[in-house]
Amino acid sequence: MSKINELLENFEEKRQQFLEDLQREYDALKKKYHYRIYKKKVIFTKEAKKENKKWKDSLLKEFLWGNMNLRFIISMPFIYGMIIPAIILDIFLFIYQQTAFRLYEIPLVRRKDYIFYDKRFLSYLNLIEKFHCLYCSYVNWLFSYAVEIGWRTEKFWCPIKNSMKIKWGHNWQKYFADYGDAEMYRNVLNKRCEYFEEEKKEEFAVS
Repeated sequence: MSKINELLENFEEKRQQFLEDLQREYDALKKKYHYRIYKKKVIFTKEAKKENKKWKDSLLKEFLWGNMNLRFIISMPFIYGMIIPAIILDIFLFIYQQTAFRLYEIPLVRRKDYIFYDKRFLSYLNLIEKFHCLYCSYVNWLFSYAVEIGWRTEKFWCPIKNSMKIKWGHNWQKYFADYGDAEMYRNVLNKRCEYFEEEKKEEFAVS
């Protein structure tokens, strides 16, 4: 194992600890704001719902002196026009996975793990705000979903680390060959399916 892989393994261990700490904080929020989650539905207590509604802006206020100013109206076609390429991307990602991933037995990225809209349960948001949140949630989670598909593709076809530290990395890099190590690259290519099998077992254990 190369030194970079050792560092990545160490980072992964710390990352897992960080995620556990983060989860504890999210659990604390449930108690603080009086809600629970059941089958991806956020259920607030009646008292919490009543309190939250006090902070809800009316639609009339939203239109008259809220966000509906001239800048918003001018930018709106450009902002919401992005839904067209987003939907096209979503469709092509589905087709790509159902063909290429299945042909090469690459584990499919589960869309439901990425496309998640929980802000609809917030009673202090009006209809316009919920619509904005729906749009942002869909597009941003879609990009995360697309990135994971891209990374799995890279792992199968080009499992080579970069020559220098990049701004953003991913969990698959621990399986990649060091930049410039030809022998390691060939070995990784021969074992790429085995690595996916390991991830399948971990994913199955989590789900």
